[in-house]
Amino acid sequence: MRHDGHTIASDAGTIRIEGHALAAVVVAAAELVDGARVRRPKRGLDIQVEEGRVRVEVELAARYGAVLPELGAAVQRRVAEALRSSSGLVVAAVDVSIEELDP
Repeated sequence: MRHDGHTIASDAGTIRIEGHALAAVVVAAAELVDGARVRRPKRGLDIQVEEGRVRVEVELAARYGAVLPELGAAVQRRVAEALRSSSGLVVAAVDVSIEELDP
């Protein structure tokens, strides 16, 4: 999967936020949602950054018994908030795919 990074240029120089750092933010935020686990964090996650806007696709496993639409929406909110606050990027979309259930 793709993990784009982001470069911020200013008069003081540049700051590069690597794709793997953004991926770590996404995984940590998603897994803060009770009942959610990121499936295969290295392959089940896609991050695309273009012109200061980020689009994320994340594959999840959900705990059995979770209300899946609510779980997906909670992950979307948590990931978007974490990316905005940690990177300053505009979040274009967080697409969630619930691929399996954990017992």
